[in-house]
Amino acid sequence: MTTVRRMLVGVGIVLATGFAAAQQGARGGEWARYGADSGTTKYAPLDQINRDNVSRLRIAWWRPAVDPSISSRAPDFGYSGNYRATPLMIGGVLYSPNGVGLVEAFHPGTGKTIWVQEPFPGEPNGGLRGNSARGVAYWAGASNNDQRLFVIRGEYLIALDPRTGKPLSSFGENGRVNLRPGLGPRATLYAWTGAPQVCRDVVIVGVGIGGSMSDRPTRKEAPPGVVQAFDVRSGKPRWTFNPIPQPGEVGSETWEKDSWSYSGEANLWSLISADEEQGLAYLPLTAPTNDMYGGHRLGDNVFANTLVCVRCLTGARVWHYQIVHHDLWDYDLPAAPMLVDITVDGKPIKAVVQLTKQAFAFVFDRLTGRPLWPIEERPVPASDTPGERTARTQPFPTKPPPFDRQGVSIDDLIDFTPELRAEAIALTRHYRIGPVFTPPTVRGEGPDGIRGTIQLPGSVGGADWQSGAFDPETGILYVQSITGPFTADIVKGDPKTSNLNYVSGARAWTPGPQGLPLLKPPYGRLTAIDLNKGEQVWMTANGDGPRDHPLLKPLNLPPLGNPGRSSPLVTKTLVFLGEGDPVMSAVGSRLRPEMPASLAPGAGGKKFRAFNKATGAILWETELPAGVTGAPMTYMFEGKQYLVIATGSREPQSAGFVALALP
Repeated sequence: MTTVRRMLVGVGIVLATGFAAAQQGARGGEWARYGADSGTTKYAPLDQINRDNVSRLRIAWWRPAVDPSISSRAPDFGYSGNYRATPLMIGGVLYSPNGVGLVEAFHPGTGKTIWVQEPFPGEPNGGLRGNSARGVAYWAGASNNDQRLFVIRGEYLIALDPRTGKPLSSFGENGRVNLRPGLGPRATLYAWTGAPQVCRDVVIVGVGIGGSMSDRPTRKEAPPGVVQAFDVRSGKPRWTFNPIPQPGEVGSETWEKDSWSYSGEANLWSLISADEEQGLAYLPLTAPTNDMYGGHRLGDNVFANTLVCVRCLTGARVWHYQIVHHDLWDYDLPAAPMLVDITVDGKPIKAVVQLTKQAFAFVFDRLTGRPLWPIEERPVPASDTPGERTARTQPFPTKPPPFDRQGVSIDDLIDFTPELRAEAIALTRHYRIGPVFTPPTVRGEGPDGIRGTIQLPGSVGGADWQSGAFDPETGILYVQSITGPFTADIVKGDPKTSNLNYVSGARAWTPGPQGLPLLKPPYGRLTAIDLNKGEQVWMTANGDGPRDHPLLKPLNLPPLGNPGRSSPLVTKTLVFLGEGDPVMSAVGSRLRPEMPASLAPGAGGKKFRAFNKATGAILWETELPAGVTGAPMTYMFEGKQYLVIATGSREPQSAGFVALALP
């Protein structure tokens, strides 16, 4: 058996029962899962909208993020403009969480309301406050009457009747299960913006930052980010997976000096994927407390920053692979693992792809955890922070190549003009720069003090929750990513409020000269990767970026790319991608208003585009009422193909669903 810092086979290798059908995306013209299928491919084999007619797309309907029957109940009603939902389309009905987390059902051809979930009696503020979730999950038994929708709202997993929107009294306590107790005694709340994942007769949920919902912990103690699973019919607990291993469990020795006893987080804040045929679920876990200083938790810290494969019915670990050792960079696994069936060296393989913030695509055999191409443990810079000890090496996939820029050197600085380059070089003298995995720096004092490490990719990209989209017919993966530097600085903890030697500092976007980015473009990109070969096919900038800046406009530059977060959608003929909206960065979030800007000023935009799948050429673009904030989806209804996209901004009234279709 190998060491725990690499792949571990746990309770037994899953044996393939034959090479079954691939992950084929959405089927039958519907969209029954958040990511099209349980493997999160975000693919639909539809071609009514194609390269010949995509320029004729028009807005077919629009609906607000909250139905007027809810929003009109209180004169001071309000909600966030960060509307991140993706609807399901099942049996001729669309289902989605609204802007305050209540589920709405509406008509696929008109967007008109069918029903709206009512708040539970006794909810604070009459149930009219909340946050939008990314989506709902659907399950159906053998009987037509045995169906249910699952959604997370507040601290509860709720089961609804899809026909009426009423809670199913047979599930949990009058239709819901409280999720906070399952996190353990240190948890003071539960919150998650993800979509539940159903695998066979189990519904699985993650948690946002271990129930503390603080991106700047000041104490070494924190609740663990426990993954929970429940029976789809009764709501009874089926299993839990604790990412902080206890004594005698695999990985506990990687938490030195019994730091497992108080450390927390390592949560699953993103999304879950599942292979229902094999009965396996894939959990992308994240950073432990504190995510930029780890002197109190020396060691590799398994299962933090680890892709874990478990059995859906029992939660038993099958295999795992730690993708970042002893995380100091907030390099969470931010995206749902993508389950893809590919052919490598003539051999068909059931694979899983984990996209990362550091702009890697890790590719494994999803049954055994074996890397499809070698992953090398390479030396990385050491920390000089007192009490800290970085891992000597980090995993680097040899294939595919990184899909975004990694690390910072003088050669990476902008060079549009000699003057801008000289100013960029002068700015870097106030920072530490180096290759990827250069550790955070203690922030110096005074005007000449070092302000921190310029970390690239930053904490919001390469890839983030938006993940990618996979075409099962060609084996091509499409990844949207961000080139945005992030200042990784730490400061001494205040003994009056913290028992950590160091805590996070400003954690902000690193500015460049004259309000421009510090680094060379593109700042937002779309990359196509051939997963059969592990090779990049093409890369193109997504958006204009700052090319209209007064200092750049005379240069007549090509598109420079916008550093916004948006999720791709791939169909039989096209790739669709928006630019994202700045409301999705930490600044502008009502949930965490104290966070600084982590994306560059001017990030994102209102454009939505169709790209040529083979070349990356833009075939069509349009400007939507607001920026794209949720993952797009597509379906067929009464002979017509629709695209539905969640949009939003810092002005909540702009949040809602836009449906596009041919005339």
